[in-house]
Amino acid sequence: MKTSDFYYDLPEELIAQTPIEPRNASRLMLLNKSNGKVEHKIFRDLTEYLEPGDCLILNNTRVIPARIYGVKKETGAVVEFLLLKQRENLVWECLCGPGKRAKIGTEFTFGNGQLECAVTDILEDGNRIVKFKCDGNIYTVLDEIGQMPLPPYIKEKLADKERYQTVYSEKLGSAAAPTAGLHFTQDMLEDIKKKGVNIGYVTLHVGLGTFRPVKVDDVTKHIMHKEHYIMPQETADLINDTHKAGKRVICVGTTSCRTVESVATKNGCICADEDDTGIFIYPGYEFKCMDALVTNFHLPESTLIMLISAFAGYDHVMNAYKIAVDEKYRFFSFGDAMFIY
Repeated sequence: MKTSDFYYDLPEELIAQTPIEPRNASRLMLLNKSNGKVEHKIFRDLTEYLEPGDCLILNNTRVIPARIYGVKKETGAVVEFLLLKQRENLVWECLCGPGKRAKIGTEFTFGNGQLECAVTDILEDGNRIVKFKCDGNIYTVLDEIGQMPLPPYIKEKLADKERYQTVYSEKLGSAAAPTAGLHFTQDMLEDIKKKGVNIGYVTLHVGLGTFRPVKVDDVTKHIMHKEHYIMPQETADLINDTHKAGKRVICVGTTSCRTVESVATKNGCICADEDDTGIFIYPGYEFKCMDALVTNFHLPESTLIMLISAFAGYDHVMNAYKIAVDEKYRFFSFGDAMFIY
């Protein structure tokens, strides 16, 4: 299977630049993975398609305001830093641009001197290892001086940082939002619980590896960057009880999907677990846990459109995307959603 098989033509005006208000007013495409049938709804209608005893699995990661601008102490040149992964308390893996200004040993200052750093290493992929220095908690400083790491296809400035967080975000650590979850409001989650649907939480800190383009022609040769996940015992028990009762495990977002499938693949069952995963799901993969998926519309030739093609069938997905373009759905992070069941 070739990467080019997952290409589709998307007019630029369909890339959502701002989030819709309220959150659950986005459109929702229903896709039946058995027969490919497509229906058009509004996201708040999702509750009607959930059944008592089903469980929703949500990723409760929280995005760090991880884009910061450093001034090179020697020259005053400005370099953009995107914090990708915390290695130790003040040691981070970062994406720097322009990279030529961030050589080993180079020192930078941020904000009004609240934060300083030195580049200590350069990795094979060009990412930098950076050691920060600050008074107090680095997350507090980042909250003050950092910007949300919106994807490059979003050109509009985000008025409210919280609109790039889910309403249930809790565990700081992501470089990007688990965007399928952005559609839920607290009231909608309460209505879902009242219907008898259970909610469980996992954590997967989203790195940029998920979104990096696939640069090889042969899909099977692509290597995913690893991301850290946590499967709590309580959520593992909920998933197992749901399946024992013959009900569905419904993942909200590809990150929740990758978490449950990583645990099931590694352990042969769903159990409490914490690890890094580089799982790459593409057509031919046999799903071991997930029964239905809430997801956004993904970039052409991305690992994410490959994942949903593995779940719903390549032909069904590519046809659904063609319909979405024809019907002028909004695409990507702030766009509309699909429910694949």
